[in-house]
Amino acid sequence: MVCPSCGTPNQPGAKFCVECGSRLTTGCNVCGASNQPGAKFCAECGSRLGADVAPQPVTRPADARPPVSGPSTLTERRVVSVLFADLAGFTARSEAADPETVREFLAAYFDLCRETIERYGGTVEKFIGDAVMAVWGTPVVQEDDAERAVRAGLDLVDAVRRLGRDEGDPNLGLRVGVLTGEAAVAVGAVGQGMVAGDLVNTASRLQSVAPPGAVLVGEATYRSASRAITFEPAGEQLLRGKVTPVPAWRALRVVAERGGLGRSEGIEAPFVGRDDELRLLKDVLRATSRERRVRLVSVTGQAGVGKSRLAWEFLKYIDGLLEPIYWHQGRSPAFGEGVTFWALGEMVRRRAKLAESDDESTTRRRITEALEEYVPAEADRRRLEPVLLSLLAVGEPPPGGREELFAALRTFFEQISTQGTTVLVFEDLQWADAGVLEFIDHLIEWSIGYPILVLTLARPELLERRDGWGVGRRDLVALSLGALPEPAMRELLAGLVPELPARTVRAILDRADGIPLYAVEMVRMLVADGRLEEGDGSYRVVGDLGDLRVPDTLQALIAARLDALDPSDRGLLQDASVLGQTFASTAIAAVRGEPDGEVEQRLRALVRREILALDTDPRSPERGLFGFTQALLREVAYSTLAKRDRRTKHLAAARYFESLGDDELAGVLATHYIDAYEAAPEGAEGDAVAAQARIALRAAAERATALGSHANAVAFLERAREVTTDDVEATEILERIGIANRNLGHYDDALRQLQEAAERHRRRGDLRAAARAVVGLAATLNTTWRAADAVPLLSEAEADLSDRVE
Repeated sequence: MVCPSCGTPNQPGAKFCVECGSRLTTGCNVCGASNQPGAKFCAECGSRLGADVAPQPVTRPADARPPVSGPSTLTERRVVSVLFADLAGFTARSEAADPETVREFLAAYFDLCRETIERYGGTVEKFIGDAVMAVWGTPVVQEDDAERAVRAGLDLVDAVRRLGRDEGDPNLGLRVGVLTGEAAVAVGAVGQGMVAGDLVNTASRLQSVAPPGAVLVGEATYRSASRAITFEPAGEQLLRGKVTPVPAWRALRVVAERGGLGRSEGIEAPFVGRDDELRLLKDVLRATSRERRVRLVSVTGQAGVGKSRLAWEFLKYIDGLLEPIYWHQGRSPAFGEGVTFWALGEMVRRRAKLAESDDESTTRRRITEALEEYVPAEADRRRLEPVLLSLLAVGEPPPGGREELFAALRTFFEQISTQGTTVLVFEDLQWADAGVLEFIDHLIEWSIGYPILVLTLARPELLERRDGWGVGRRDLVALSLGALPEPAMRELLAGLVPELPARTVRAILDRADGIPLYAVEMVRMLVADGRLEEGDGSYRVVGDLGDLRVPDTLQALIAARLDALDPSDRGLLQDASVLGQTFASTAIAAVRGEPDGEVEQRLRALVRREILALDTDPRSPERGLFGFTQALLREVAYSTLAKRDRRTKHLAAARYFESLGDDELAGVLATHYIDAYEAAPEGAEGDAVAAQARIALRAAAERATALGSHANAVAFLERAREVTTDDVEATEILERIGIANRNLGHYDDALRQLQEAAERHRRRGDLRAAARAVVGLAATLNTTWRAADAVPLLSEAEADLSDRVE
């Protein structure tokens, strides 16, 4: 017999465990419940004990074996993490329930426990009635076993809560205890008898004193997991059989990736009101892995409603799983709307472990290494390498344009997905260039048989640009995030400031309208005012909140928060807003003409005030860069700049980007010149800025054309035409727009624009330029199966040139 408390094997018929002294029980073959020795029928489900009934697969793995002793196993002392979980109130519930109903419920519960535990890399050792014991650290040791065990415990608590709601029992809860320490491990054993020792018995006792719906951990587990998970002290617990009290902590929530990576320097607001959406993302991820096909999840919502937070919670969940999942994240920057394929470039950099500031030799080397790691066929590597390098503005774009780029990127992500489910997260898609949207369509249409999950985050403006975004797709999940209900907002505020006065809570709720960012910003303002200060995992009131006046809008709130800063810091943020959502300290120093070291110190001070954040993720292409904690902070800071200051700052930013000599930044450079032109006065100064803008816009159009993003090329050229007063240059730009529209497949626009360009060239007497435009017009007609219409146009142009030569 195996002791249900410590897992020690005992002689058949024994009544008490030789290791821990616990009373031994008889296990039911049907439901796994523990029973007293000598019992004839199971007290849990009524089945006859000892009957020849096949045990349910949920109570033991299909390949499970009884504990093995002898030469096939070896006992070692190892540091392991043990999890005990037990349903609260289940015994009373099952007494009045039909045995078959109880059995069906337990089957679902056991399945849920096993799936969840194994997802986090744990091993179920045994089920005892409605309790489960699992272990991390054997047979394979991971350095973050304790953290994974706590993550699994938190997930189990949530999963059982949902199971209870589905079963019509909203009060159903799970108690969980997790301990980390040394135990005797039977190497090679499977199922019961894997671990033994006082650690197992103590973990069981710790679980028994946990409140329903709570995860209690011991000191060693707390120390190991506290970088990624927040805890609150649970006091010293008097456990049965223990002489001295055992200190315990209650796990609250996951706040970072494994090991604390990506953890905010400030206090993170609790994740509230989006449990169903997060669960849906988890379900879609599992379906993507299981069915091996591309899926698209589109998340839309107004600024501050929680899109980015939902993605962050999803990343923290993914990072704790045992299954290898390859995460790629790229944003579309607001400062350079239409910057060609910027989000995709960030994803490639992330996979190749590149920073945006890495030089050409480093970029070439790491792209080569990434292809060798993920793309097995040498022929594919040779084909992909120049395309990926051209995306990062290294080397000339290969022939083939957009089709070649899309095919190469698709192949790259497909090959990564053969090693594990691949996730592509597109942030701020409302600002994305047309090429990114077209690539997403291309990937979903052509990647068949690959586990790739595409997650897009956008404001509702995206739907204004693309009315049918995602409509009609078989594998689309569309989530529209609305305002949070008042109970969720109250929970959020209570998590940030537990003792916030009711009057203050009411004032914030009345203005917030269910937008969580508003509540968070209000709390941050009170911190900045010195009326709240950071405590142990939350804020506490230290000042008078009686005269609290809450601005009517979120923009006003943020503006008031910025106004409360020292003028020099506010000016620093305004300069940063010109550069975009993220920026390097060297860029700010260049724009301001100040030493980089001094600027960086001031930026770090703003990080501590939770206005800026510093990217320290070693996998991020933006590591080492500063960024606004919220996009709205940047937008409001920029809106406060006077026109003259905007012009000056944009020109300074343009000169800085020009000094980098990076072709990938052509669109960014053009945007700065355009913004400077729009803020410039009429006259010689405005004309000079317009000339610089035209040069930058045409260069950006050339790069977009080389990458096959013809829609971007059209957009850049249209802007260049708007700031052109010279008829010759305007006509040349019109001609190029016509060619770009032909490449884009907008043939009617192309025919109209090329014909107009030819006529304008001819009126000006430039017959050679007119003939060139006619050749483009004829090529477009030929593409649309109208070659007969092209012949007379070409003949006329040839005659004009012949007459001129004579």
